[in-house]
Amino acid sequence: MKTIIKNIILIAGFAGFFWACNTTQHYHREMVSTIGLYGSSESTDSVNIADKPWRNIFSEMHLQKMIKEGLDNNPDLRIAVQKVTEAEAWLSQSRAALLPAIALGANGTYTRNPEIIYPDGPVETTSYQLGAQASWEIDLWGRLSSSKRAVYANLLASDAGRKEVQTRLIANLATAYYGLIGLDAKLEITRQTVKNDIEQVETMKVLKESGKVTGAAIVQTEANRYAAEVTIPDLEQQIRETENIICLLLGRVPGTIDRGKIDEQIAPAVLKAGIPARLLDNRPDVMQAEFNVMSAYETTNSARASFYPALTLNASVGFVATNLNQFFDPKTFAANVIGGLSQPLFNKRINTTRLNVAKAQQEEALIYFRNTLLKAGTEVHNAMGSFEWSAQKIALRKLQLDALVKSVDYTKQLLTYGSANYTEVLTAQTSLLSAQLSSVNDRLQQLNSVVSLYRALGGGWN
Repeated sequence: MKTIIKNIILIAGFAGFFWACNTTQHYHREMVSTIGLYGSSESTDSVNIADKPWRNIFSEMHLQKMIKEGLDNNPDLRIAVQKVTEAEAWLSQSRAALLPAIALGANGTYTRNPEIIYPDGPVETTSYQLGAQASWEIDLWGRLSSSKRAVYANLLASDAGRKEVQTRLIANLATAYYGLIGLDAKLEITRQTVKNDIEQVETMKVLKESGKVTGAAIVQTEANRYAAEVTIPDLEQQIRETENIICLLLGRVPGTIDRGKIDEQIAPAVLKAGIPARLLDNRPDVMQAEFNVMSAYETTNSARASFYPALTLNASVGFVATNLNQFFDPKTFAANVIGGLSQPLFNKRINTTRLNVAKAQQEEALIYFRNTLLKAGTEVHNAMGSFEWSAQKIALRKLQLDALVKSVDYTKQLLTYGSANYTEVLTAQTSLLSAQLSSVNDRLQQLNSVVSLYRALGGGWN
């Protein structure tokens, strides 16, 4: 027994020496430049709207209720949560790989020996065994530790993927909701226009009786009314389809959506994007891409360590007897310890191929990471520009609408007094309808630019 203990201590000493020679290097964040990532919109203020919870950005009651339901029931988000659970299970398994494998065993053996070979017996033998076996691969070069860190990076990437699904879900719900109430506003404007056109037809009939317009004015006014009315079924169909899109995101069957009005939505007066470096720690898809680089880096370390010797310890203890009555007699106790060092020489290029593939995948992950960061910066830059331009358009559109309302009123009065013809009235009304519908689009652009910037900066998951 003393010899066994000495051997174990000797092998452990060799393991400690080799471990001290471990050449595995830990991952360090790749140097990526974020200078100019937001273009001319870049600022030095570290505060951005992504730091705010989604309830502070989307404050309207119906929208908040809808987002909450989506976070609870959306199928894609629930799948992403399960993927995190899977990654956690793999991490637990990778940690256990550093520990010895232990197994208990019990068996009984009956042997009938041929008498021609064993003329003096024994012809029949029976033996019983009860014991435990252990096998332990000592992680000399950090192969198992690198694998564990790679799996941990995969867990972080899965969690970042879940966050990305959540930010995308919030953005998609908000965009669909704004689109829905925008369609409601367009439908209301169109119906009011049709109502006004019907009244205008009656006015034209009165003017025709007084000889101020011809029958052509009545027919043309009616045609103008139907041109507006024919768009109503399309708007109603678009409303239904948008409601169904929202229901799908909410994980429910098709149906109506409770909602407010577009005028009730509040957009921030100023949007802050912060510094581009924040994207590295806040935008989920950028985080996920970097964790994939980390995983590939550690996988390369593990593949490189496969070229070095592997040290394994195998041990077994137990009782062996030919009679159950003698099973726990001290004389039946048996034990052995085996230490082995294996150096790969020729392995059909398996280790070489594994290392070359790991290096290529590491470079692929790094390229993808950098490209994801560039894409994120572009989206932030676009969203900032869209918000600024939508504010300008809303201000100008208000002036246009004020002028067109006056134009319609003036041409109607002039038509009554015979100073204008009916085509001028129809032109003014058509222009007003077009501007009113465009004003809804301007408002939607402003609201959607807030959504786009919030998501582009990684808001919604924290």
